[in-house]
Amino acid sequence: MSIEPEDRDNGKLKIKDLPGSKSNINDLQATRSFGWTSASRSHPGRVREVNEDACLDQPEHELWAVADGMGGHTLGEFASGLAVHRLMGLPVAKNLVQRVKAARDRLQEANRDLRAEAVRRKTPLIGTTIAALLAAGRRCACLWAGDSRIYLYRAGRVRLLTRDHSHLEAARSRHVGGLDDTLIRPRANLVTRALGCEDTVELDEVAIELLDDDIFLLCSDGLSNEVSELSIEQALMPGICARACGTLVDMALERDARDNITAVVVRAEDLSSPDRTEPRAAS
Repeated sequence: MSIEPEDRDNGKLKIKDLPGSKSNINDLQATRSFGWTSASRSHPGRVREVNEDACLDQPEHELWAVADGMGGHTLGEFASGLAVHRLMGLPVAKNLVQRVKAARDRLQEANRDLRAEAVRRKTPLIGTTIAALLAAGRRCACLWAGDSRIYLYRAGRVRLLTRDHSHLEAARSRHVGGLDDTLIRPRANLVTRALGCEDTVELDEVAIELLDDDIFLLCSDGLSNEVSELSIEQALMPGICARACGTLVDMALERDARDNITAVVVRAEDLSSPDRTEPRAAS
């Protein structure tokens, strides 16, 4: 992307676990309202040699994220990796407001680090988008800056929870409405907000109540630019996270795939639902 992984693909940064992160997992699960399964896949695409995307996939911490770096060469890869590392191991909590505040603080730290690194390297910009999903109790929140997206699949329909911070989205909000333009947007889609671009990053937020079998897709624009919302809906419908990840990335690769492609698919299971007494097997 610009401002103006399944491991077998490329060994791209995909953060699953922290050292010692399993130590209190049983205790945490005993107090949770929802169980979680998730899967992630990242691919450099068919044009670029370097994958500047990074993702965080930590269902045991009720935490997921996608970042799409910018800055050229290895700088974008550094930026996206730093952003997801800052979120790693965010403590599980019952209070969503406190958890979101902690995530915001960590992302502001990442923003300051990227600004300082750009000065040190004497380069105009080292930045990254961020889209993060955090859960606490029976609610979850999305935090984002840039054009990485979070979708929700619920009751047979998919809807976009985030709104792109881009010149294209700003123009569309002024002039065009009601179109699914994921297949026609320009390749050079300039973002208007991201980590590393200003001294303080402005993060948008939306919080929702969770329902049983909610499915979320976090993705970089390398996927959303290539795959329509209808295709996303069809891929998420079976509710199998790993299969959905593979299907969505493969669909993007069947097209031009000029950008890096990353997908994280997350499914929520209500542990208090009378239809189940324990979480279903990971998928």
